Formats: sequence, structure tokens, C-alpha cells
Amino acid sequence: MKKPFLSYFKDFFAFKRVIGDDVQLQGLVKADALLSHLVTAHKIPGIAISVLKNGAPYFQKGYGFADLENQTPIHPETSVFRIASVSKPIAATALAHMVAEGLIDLDTSFYTYVPYFPKKKWDFTIRQLASHTAGIRGYLGKEYALNKPYSIKESIAVFKDADLLFKPGTGYHYNSYDWVLISLAMQEASGIPFEDYVSKKVVQPLGLNSVFPADRSGVDHIKANKLALTTFYSKRAIGFRPAVAVNNYYKLAGGGYLATATDIAKLGQAYLDKKVLDEPTLMQFITSELLDDAPTYYGLGWQVSQDAKGRSYYGHIGNGVGGYSNFFVYPEQNVVIAMLINCTNPNVQETLDQVIHEVLESSPPPIG
Repeated sequence: MKKPFLSYFKDFFAFKRVIGDDVQLQGLVKADALLSHLVTAHKIPGIAISVLKNGAPYFQKGYGFADLENQTPIHPETSVFRIASVSKPIAATALAHMVAEGLIDLDTSFYTYVPYFPKKKWDFTIRQLASHTAGIRGYLGKEYALNKPYSIKESIAVFKDADLLFKPGTGYHYNSYDWVLISLAMQEASGIPFEDYVSKKVVQPLGLNSVFPADRSGVDHIKANKLALTTFYSKRAIGFRPAVAVNNYYKLAGGGYLATATDIAKLGQAYLDKKVLDEPTLMQFITSELLDDAPTYYGLGWQVSQDAKGRSYYGHIGNGVGGYSNFFVYPEQNVVIAMLINCTNPNVQETLDQVIHEVLESSPPPIG
């Protein structure tokens, strides 16, 4: 999918004419134009957006293609993407259920549940893992695109012998291995596979019918007739190529789920509607942890912060092989925003931030 170099300049100036600094072009119209331009400028192969406002669909639309070769259009309700680290809020919701059931204590040693994990210089808890303050290392080398059919338990061989980066509770280091360990502890505590517990406690009760775990074979399948996997791409200097093969089964909790944009938005709405457990339990997860009385801007599996305009949110950004995702819940505005892209990090977060701002500043009627 190459494009003549001169046409990029034409697209840029056309975009400036449409968007520019025109204060009359605002809200959903501007959000729509921004997303359209990401596709026409070949920044991304495709994107789905689903916005819920006051509990109702407000802005849902697909842009670009689920498959470039076949020109298959994106649909927010039926196109299934890799959601990368947006898997963490799903896993965190399941962990919250396990805490409520008394199967796991957040402040108990991880070794209580997984005694066979190699002992480190310091002990660490489930809460420290969930908040990325346990000192576990992140990916090294090619581990980001690991393509091995590991079970969750088998996968700890990749990183189990590494020293902790710091004394738990004294630092912050974001990584997905924390959630591999949490999912292992959850399996040991419940006695059932992690994905089965997630399905029983999160996916089925909330009606998330288009949320799926990665397949252990490394080849993902969608059984539902109305749904279709997007093709997963990586960006080249000009154009896109199919992403390298990866197997995300072992890191389901940290980055291994697939979903539609509408179902990710539905998860956020369940939190706003207080359909997920009791508030005291959930507040532990969507409240920023503190280090030396300073916020880390991360709770337990959820990013917790404020945007550039000071609006509070919780949610997550995800970046994995063949997928990039944004998921934000704005409680004060009663808005949920989910955006999924079928491409490894396309470096468009600044534009996505603009889209979010325009959506939050917009007024009815919706488009799409």
C-alpha cells in the first residue's frame, strides 16, 4: 500500500483547509474529520470508535479497513481487534471479584498463591503486582513479540530468574509480566483456568459477547458468525505490512484479549452504572496508588489520571503487535470512549487525544 510522496503534501494541505484552526469546526464533526484523516493520510489501516454518553450510544463509527487487501470496512460492533493492555482492566475486574469472594487478599504475599516462584531478595504482594510497584522487570529483546505456545504457568520461565528492579513499594515500573503473575495466582486460588474465571465473572455477566481470549495455538479464531477478526498490521516507512506472528495466550491478563470497540465501551459503562461489585471494592482498583505520598497515576490494572484539561478519568492505553487501543471512562461527564486500531503503535496518540477532547466538548446530535 504505497502512496506517491507528493500526495502526502496534498493530503496535508487539504486537511488544513478542512480542520485548520477553524473554531466553527468543533465537537463530533471535528472528531469525525480527525479520524477520517488518519485513514486518508495512511497513518492507520483502520479504527473503530464507540462512545457512550449518559449510558446511550453517542458516537459509533468505523474508519478504514479491517483488511487492506480485500478493502473490508471496519465496523465498531463487529470488527474484532487485539486490545493489548486494555486487557488489564478486564483482568482487574476479574481480580476484584476474586477479592470480593475472599479467594485472594491484595495485601498477602504472592508466594502464598504461587510458592514455586523463585524467591527474591524481597517479598511482594498481589497489590504491588497490580500497581506495578513490585519491581518485576519488563520485556527484554524479542519478548515483546514472543511466539511460543506457553501456558500461563510455563511462561514464567521467561522472566522468573530475574532480580527485582527495586524493593517492592519503593518504585514504579510498568510491565505486563506483573499481570502474568497475577493471572497465575488467580488460577491457583480458584482452581480453574484464568480465562474461564474471567468468562464466568466478567464476560458473561456483563454481556461482553465480543470479548475473546487469545488462542493458545497462536492462531485466533472467532466462532460468532456476525463478528470478524481484523487483519493485524505493522507500519512501515510508507504503508503497512502484516504484523509478525505472536502468541499472546500466556499474557492474557496483561495484553492477550481481543474485542470490539462497542464491548470495551460496555465494560466502562458497567463501572459507571455500578454493575460491577460494591463501590469500596472497586475504588481500590480505580484510585491511584501512592509512592512517598505522590500519585503514580495508576491504580490496580487501571490508569487513573486527568487529561490536559483537568478532567478526571480511569482507563488504559494498549500497544501490542498488530493492535493499539484507547479506553477511557470519564465519570464526571458520564462518558465512555473506546478506540481500537488494527496496527502496532502507529504514533497517533496526539490525534486520538484531540478526538477525545472534541467528543467531550461536543453537543448532540451525534453522527455515525
